[in-house]
Amino acid sequence: MKFKGTLIPIGGNEDKGSDKNESYTLEFITEGILASVVQESGGLDSRIVIIPTASSIPVEVGEMYVDAFTELGCTNFVVLDIREREQCDDPNIIKAIKEADCIMFSGGDQSRISDIIGGTVIHEIMLTRFREEEIVIAGTSAGAMAMSTEMIFGGSSTEALIKGSIRMREGMAFIDDLIIDSHFIKRGRFGRLAEAVANHPTLIGIGLAEDTGIIIKDRNVCTVIGSGMVIVFDASNLSQNNVASLPVGVPMTMAGIKVHVLANYDVYRIDTRSVEVLPHTELEKS
Repeated sequence: MKFKGTLIPIGGNEDKGSDKNESYTLEFITEGILASVVQESGGLDSRIVIIPTASSIPVEVGEMYVDAFTELGCTNFVVLDIREREQCDDPNIIKAIKEADCIMFSGGDQSRISDIIGGTVIHEIMLTRFREEEIVIAGTSAGAMAMSTEMIFGGSSTEALIKGSIRMREGMAFIDDLIIDSHFIKRGRFGRLAEAVANHPTLIGIGLAEDTGIIIKDRNVCTVIGSGMVIVFDASNLSQNNVASLPVGVPMTMAGIKVHVLANYDVYRIDTRSVEVLPHTELEKS
C-alpha cells in the first residue's frame, strides 16, 4: 500500500543556522535539512507543529526550533509541549495535529515518544493522515528512531554484537521496513545496528550521521539530504546468522551482510533494495 505522507528522519545535530557567520547562515537557509523539511511541507506558509516530548528540556528545545524556523522565514508554527499522556486528549492539541502540514519530533529519549504519545488519539490521527494526506512527519535523533515499528531504545555501542546487548521495542509505526539509528558515525553505532538487523533480518538498517537525513516518499524511495553519510545494512541474504541459537552474552556471528554508504542526493529504494547514485556532472549542476 502506498502512503501519501512523507517521512524525514534526521541523524541529529542538524544545522539550525545558529552560527552568526553570514555565509554559514545562508547555506543553512538555502541548503540545510530544516530548509528541506519546510520545502517538503509546502513552503514558508506551511503549518508546522514542533513536539519536544523526547527532550528532558522541552522548553529550551522548543525555543531553539522556533528560532530556527523563524530564521528560515516561517511564521505559522506552534510548539506542543506534551509531557503527560493525558494531554493527548486536549482539544487544542488534537486540532493542531489535524491541521498541521508538518509534525517535527525533537531528539532526546525515543521511549518518551512511544510511552506518552504512542497509541493515543493524536497518534492515530497522525497514522491516518500519513496514509491518506500529503503530510510531512520529520524527526531528529530520538524523533527519527521512533518512526519505525521496530525501534532501538537502548544498548551500548561498545558491547554491540554480544547477544542481548541492545534493547528494542515498538515505535510509532510510520514505517515497517526499517530500523533507524542516529548519531551513527560520531557515536560508532555500527555494531548496534548490525545486531538489530541480525535479530530482524527482513528489515533494513538505516544509520544516519549527524546533520544528515533522508526524505522517504511512498514508504519506499529514500533520498539522502545533508552534509554527512547514511549507512544502509541489508541482512536479507546472510549466509551465517547464529543469533537465534546463542545464549545471552555470547558474541554473535554474521556473514554476508550487505552495506551501502550513501551521501547527499543518493537514492535507496526499499522495495528493490537498490541504490541510485547521481552522476558527478549532475551534482555539479545542482
